[in-house]
Amino acid sequence: MEAEKAVLLVWQRSDESSDDVAYRMEELTGLCEAAGAKVVGSVIQRRRSPDARWYLGQGKVEHLRDLVAATGADLVVADAELKPTQARNLEDVVDRRIVDRTVLILDIFARRAVSREGKLQVEIAQLKYLLPRLAGRGAAWSRLGGGIGTRGPGESKLELDRRRIRARISKLEHELAALSAHRARLRQRRTRDSVVVALVGYTNAGKTTVRARWVADRGRVVEAAGRDRLFDTLDVTARRVFSPAGEPYVVTDTVGFVEDLPHHLVQAFRATLEEVAYADVIVIVVDASRAPDRHLRATRQVLADLGALDKPIVTFYNKMDVAVWQPPPDLEAQQTVYGSASAGDLEALYQAVEMRLHQAKETAK
Repeated sequence: MEAEKAVLLVWQRSDESSDDVAYRMEELTGLCEAAGAKVVGSVIQRRRSPDARWYLGQGKVEHLRDLVAATGADLVVADAELKPTQARNLEDVVDRRIVDRTVLILDIFARRAVSREGKLQVEIAQLKYLLPRLAGRGAAWSRLGGGIGTRGPGESKLELDRRRIRARISKLEHELAALSAHRARLRQRRTRDSVVVALVGYTNAGKTTVRARWVADRGRVVEAAGRDRLFDTLDVTARRVFSPAGEPYVVTDTVGFVEDLPHHLVQAFRATLEEVAYADVIVIVVDASRAPDRHLRATRQVLADLGALDKPIVTFYNKMDVAVWQPPPDLEAQQTVYGSASAGDLEALYQAVEMRLHQAKETAK
C-alpha cells in the first residue's frame, strides 16, 4: 500500500529557538513515518499565541491550503493537540483530514498493541479523545475513509452516540482493571522470587535492544533485538537473567516516553507504567546520539509523575558508538555509565546494576 502523504503543521512559540523547532519537526516526521505516512511539506507559524479559530493566522491558512493542493497531501498533521473547533475549521478550508499529535500517537499505539491489555488501553484512550469531538463531525468523518486517525480499535466506534461511548469506556475499564489485577498478582509472585530491574526511557532510545542483549549475555535464552522504530514495545515484558554469581533477577521493559505524552495515554497506560514503581533498580536508557538532555528530562518527568524517583537509578547513555560527543554524567542518578547495546558494549551497565542489587540485598538483611 502506498504511504499517505502528510503536510506538517508546527507553531513556533515566541520564546522558542529555531533548533527547538527543528527538533520538534524531526520528531513529528518520525512519528508520521511510524504511522505509515510520508512527509511532503511543512508550514511553520511564528506568532505569540495560536489563533483561537484556525490555530493559524489567516495568511498561513491560505498557504496551507495551497501547499496541500500542490503536494497532493492526504492529511495535515499538527504538532499540538488542536481544539475540536480549530480542527473542524481547518478541515473545512483544506478539505483534508486534520490529525494532531495525540491522534498520531494513538494511531501508532493501535498498530503496535499486541496483548489484550495493550489493545484495551489504546481503545480507552481513543474513545476518551473522540468523545468531546463528535459534535458536528458527521460530514467530516463520512469523507475520511481509511488511513491515519481512522484505524485501530476506535474506528468502528465513531458512529456511536455519547451515551453508548461512555458505556463502552466503562466496560473496557472494568475489563482492564481485571487484567491489571491479574498482572499485579503475577508481579507479586515474580518479585517475591527475585529482584527487578526496570528499563525506562524515551521512545527509540534502545531499551528493547538493551534488554535483548542483556538476556543474551546474562540469560539462558537468546531473543531478538529491538527494531529502530518509535514505540516498538507497548506491553510489559519481563525476562529472568543471572549475575555471574548465579543470583537471579528480572529485567523489565515497557512503553517508551515522549515529551508531552498525551493525557489520555498517560491515564490509559498508567497501570502498565506503574510496573516501574515496583522495581528495585531503575535504568534510564538515553540515546546519546540524539538530544540526550531533552530526553533525560522527559523521562525523569514521567518517573516523577509515577512517584518512582526515590528508587536507585542508573543512567545508561546508549548508542555511544554513533554519538558525536559524550554527555555529562547524570548528577541525579546513583551512577552513570556509557556504552552501546547494538555493539554489545554493556558490561559496565551490568556491573553497575548488579552492584546496586547486591547493596540492596545487603541492606535488607
